[in-house]
Amino acid sequence: TLARVIDAKDSYTYDHADRARHYAKLIAEKMNLTQAIVRHVEYAALMHDIGKIGIEESILRKPGRLTPEEVEVIKKHPTIGNKIISPITFLAPVAPMVLYHQEWYDGNGYPEGLAGEEIPLGSRIVAVIDAYDAMTSDRPYRKALPREYAVTELKKGAGSQFDPNVVDVFVSILHEESLR
Repeated sequence: TLARVIDAKDSYTYDHADRARHYAKLIAEKMNLTQAIVRHVEYAALMHDIGKIGIEESILRKPGRLTPEEVEVIKKHPTIGNKIISPITFLAPVAPMVLYHQEWYDGNGYPEGLAGEEIPLGSRIVAVIDAYDAMTSDRPYRKALPREYAVTELKKGAGSQFDPNVVDVFVSILHEESLR
């Protein structure tokens, strides 16, 4: 329900949470994580953008480039999301995954500049699927990009923005889907 609230607020990301959950589950299972961790990663994928509920719609729906000030406002959504879900007992293990889903593998992300294994695995999984879905979905400022382009960008970002192992697993899942 909480994930649907944010999808309803931002029509451009409608069903984003469900797509993210779907792929998060597939990645976590393919990485042989325990069922409990798979479930937490699924919840993190569903909830990763809940903090956007605290961001002005004018910024979320802006058709052009964001100003540096607006970018700083958007960067607050992981912290807002963490504050929303951390008091919910069964989501407590998910809260750090939400908080750190914008961290970069090389330490250049936010909110804390974590790097590599310092970033929870669930956050690293969400980062990859979030970027992929953002690229392959219509946005106020551009039309959806082709799937092949998004995969190329994920591969380019492996080791800097993204965990290379997670990218490899996700690309293999997309390849398997394309064969079906």
